[in-house]
Amino acid sequence: MRQIVLDTETTGLEWQQGHRVIEIGCVEIVGRKLTGRRFHCYLNPGREIDPGAQAVHGITAEFLADMPRFAEIAGELIDTIRDAELVIHNAAFDIGFLDNEFGLAGLALIGELCGGVVDTLKLAKELNPGKRASLDVLCDRYAVDNSGRTLHGALLDAELLAEVYLMMTRGQETLVMDLDSPRDAADAHGMVGERMPLRVLRATDEELAAHEKLLDDITTESKGRCIWRPGALSA
Repeated sequence: MRQIVLDTETTGLEWQQGHRVIEIGCVEIVGRKLTGRRFHCYLNPGREIDPGAQAVHGITAEFLADMPRFAEIAGELIDTIRDAELVIHNAAFDIGFLDNEFGLAGLALIGELCGGVVDTLKLAKELNPGKRASLDVLCDRYAVDNSGRTLHGALLDAELLAEVYLMMTRGQETLVMDLDSPRDAADAHGMVGERMPLRVLRATDEELAAHEKLLDDITTESKGRCIWRPGALSA
């Protein structure tokens, strides 16, 4: 399975209020392995950035002044995410913003482009009900090093989330084996056909004598009906 772990940074909290995407970060996973392939861009939103949002990600309007508009990078983004399953933390936020951007550019929306969405925020809450589930908390919980995360950044956060997601879902890939797969079939054959040699431990003379005494005591107490003695129950 091909998955894209995705994160965005924006000018504010509500796309309905005209806020725009200013950074996109994507990390590819294929067969539960990080491929090293990434997509990353900054975008000129054509509007101011809310002070609260800027405090979170540290991105300024001056920095973005010469960056491309969303429509200029949309094709490359579509090539990155097409037919992949998206892995997003608090997916409704990012998908709402991206669908708004695609809509403004007259392009297909996420649901038409991708093969589904995994919301790691919902997944974390299902795995640990009642516990906090921010990305920082999950990094601590799954021992993912986030020491370089002083501010939010789309690519860094996507990279951290990819590691967290793989830790959160570890073991799931071993629950079902595809016996049509040469590798899985070989593994299954190995489980059955290549058994470890068993080490045989022999009882010492002292242990045998103690065992016989125990059987004698049981025979006496049971009036000769010790089931561990041959013929005991046929008498």
